[in-house]
Amino acid sequence: MRRKRKSGILGSTEKPRLVVFRSLKYIYGQIIDDSNHKVLASISNLSKSAVSEVKKAKSKTEASKLLGKFLGEQAVKSKINKVVFDRNGFVYQGRIKAFAEGAREGGLKF
Repeated sequence: MRRKRKSGILGSTEKPRLVVFRSLKYIYGQIIDDSNHKVLASISNLSKSAVSEVKKAKSKTEASKLLGKFLGEQAVKSKINKVVFDRNGFVYQGRIKAFAEGAREGGLKF
């Protein structure tokens, strides 16, 4: 069963959208500029840049926080400081919350 997108959250060039998707095994994060239809930065458990650090994590929640921090640092290097957080219909708890906290530690503001 697919979920329909009910939220009207859109990112702009000044404030792109940080989207988080969680599956049973992995977590994915993307920073998207909706006005230009471009992905500015992305990360997941499968990203080659983060695999070694994520494997050291003791839990999926800890891995999610690390990935959020890596994405935040990657965004700050690309001169992206402010984003709109789109939790993609997931409840703000557990791995989604850990990802958001990690992104804030990485330097993003939302």
